[in-house]
Amino acid sequence: MIHRVILINFESNFYNKEIMHITTSEAITRLGNSYKEFLTLFEHGSLSVEVYKPETRDKQKPHERDEIYVIISGKGSFINNGEQVNCKAGDFLFVRAGIDHRFINFTTDFATWVFFYGPKGGE
Repeated sequence: MIHRVILINFESNFYNKEIMHITTSEAITRLGNSYKEFLTLFEHGSLSVEVYKPETRDKQKPHERDEIYVIISGKGSFINNGEQVNCKAGDFLFVRAGIDHRFINFTTDFATWVFFYGPKGGE
């Protein structure tokens, strides 16, 4: 089986490619150019991949689908359904659909990948 690796050209539509490659620096650059705190970079089936970098406060509300975070840079604390854990670059966090969660006390360089998947209401 032959697979193609597709590098991102952010000026083009890149949502329906067979294989994606997005570096963390490309994701952060694209986010910075958008002047938003989060940006969707890829979608396929039920999967949505975003990059998120809250400025001074995490204003998230519970989401309709299950969610995974993989911290790109920085550190902070994460509250998930009332439980608090410390997190840093490379850490994995899971949040069930509909659960209150947020990052607190994060460093100015904090950024994270966000992966939404599955049906509304969670799996």
